[in-house]
Amino acid sequence: MKHTLCILLAVIVALISLSGAVAEAGGNTLVYASGDYTRINPAMDEHGEINILLFNGLTAHDGNNDVVPCLAREWDYDSENRTYTFYLEEGVKWHDDEPFTAEDVKFTIEAIMDPENGSENAPNFEDVEEIEVLDDATISFRLSDHNVAFLDYMTMAVLPKHLLEGEDMQESAFFRHPVGTGPYKLADWEEGQAIVLERNDNYFKGPANIERIIFKIVPDDNAQAMQMKSGELDMALLTPRDAENFADAEGYSVYRMKTSDYRGILFNFWNEYWTENRDIIPAICCGIDRQAIVDAVILGHGIVAYGPLQRNEYNNENVEHYDYNPERAREILESVGCTMGKNGYYERNGAEIGFVISVGAGDQVRVDIAQAAAQCLRQIGINCTVEIPEKVDWGGQMAYLIGWGSPFDADDHTYKVFGTDKGANYSGYSNALVDQYLTEARESDDPAVRKAAYDSFQAELANDPAYAFICYIDADYVTTSALKGIDPDTIMGHHGVGIFWNVTEWTLDR
Repeated sequence: MKHTLCILLAVIVALISLSGAVAEAGGNTLVYASGDYTRINPAMDEHGEINILLFNGLTAHDGNNDVVPCLAREWDYDSENRTYTFYLEEGVKWHDDEPFTAEDVKFTIEAIMDPENGSENAPNFEDVEEIEVLDDATISFRLSDHNVAFLDYMTMAVLPKHLLEGEDMQESAFFRHPVGTGPYKLADWEEGQAIVLERNDNYFKGPANIERIIFKIVPDDNAQAMQMKSGELDMALLTPRDAENFADAEGYSVYRMKTSDYRGILFNFWNEYWTENRDIIPAICCGIDRQAIVDAVILGHGIVAYGPLQRNEYNNENVEHYDYNPERAREILESVGCTMGKNGYYERNGAEIGFVISVGAGDQVRVDIAQAAAQCLRQIGINCTVEIPEKVDWGGQMAYLIGWGSPFDADDHTYKVFGTDKGANYSGYSNALVDQYLTEARESDDPAVRKAAYDSFQAELANDPAYAFICYIDADYVTTSALKGIDPDTIMGHHGVGIFWNVTEWTLDR
């Protein structure tokens, strides 16, 4: 009984302490509205905006999304032997004061490559044939073929071997108590409440200006806007509608930033429905009034989408766009044998044509996009509805309102998203020509060759759609006007990833 009481008292004290830290933030503490985290595991998980605060990669991205040195001060590439050699910064320490070495780099990349670990980042490194530690500050990677995106992928957060060797890379307690080399270190984490980061005064690039950053867990869009208005938050990524309410408000700054972040309907090809009805997807694509969705749902804060590379130098604007055309949609449905049923929806082989779009909870913009798309499809005779499940069932659902997007090399968010059986291919999509073109593009450093390959990839993806692309959405950040240093011209990634690229330079002048 005493033991239970002690535990209960400890939990209460921790909650009071953490809530007090948030309530009394002020001063040189930035409170940021964040979604919830179950773990911080950059090696296994593709997305996580907190990663860059806690960890470093050998390389990093600057404000133009170009690759620059980080834990590696320089590197060279032996083209004949397809070998990158990285020369590491010396004297770098982990947050627990242990030295960072090349062994940590080798451990991290091998853990990602190990199929037993199930990392969705594994496709980024599948062409690594050999990793050799030459000394504590030098490491080389020999590739099976050229991969021009490799330096982009070496922005991957390096993890400490001394804390993770022999651990389960999916379940280790480390990922609730992460230790990195980054500009901030974990001070406290109360599940569902907040993650408190403190400045790493020994950061090898020099300490940040802001002493503490609190990731306050506020998963609901409406709650974020309310807490921003009440002064409980210093910074939040808001919906376009909520952001506009702060446009002329005293004491706030609004940053409307371009992104490579698109929304679309992912079709689950593991579901038997699409085995039988894959040929109606072009009808779905041209049955959605995407411009109306851009205007009404995101208030013009974005653009109509037709493919995954529209904010990339290798975009092919000449592919099939599937412009809104209800008559064409009906013609496609009827051309594959669908007939109008008595309930106003098409039927095929005695079964009604229709499907359910699943949407993650808490993202009102995605819910609104899905509802608008479903309404368009019902108007052309497809009985489409929307559900918000408690948990995403990638293998069992019919479709999902997906969000993806990378502002970096075109290989990122294409090869591992649309390639057969790749780590971030959550649709089960498979197309031999798509695989071929994506491989050709990543294995050449000739811009002309890559352009031709990506043109062909995008044309084939449009011919055999994996998604019904809908729109690219701007990142609307609202901050206290006391926060300075955000680069408004950087193109953001999925969910605004990239906003913290220069966080050490930010200041809070309260």
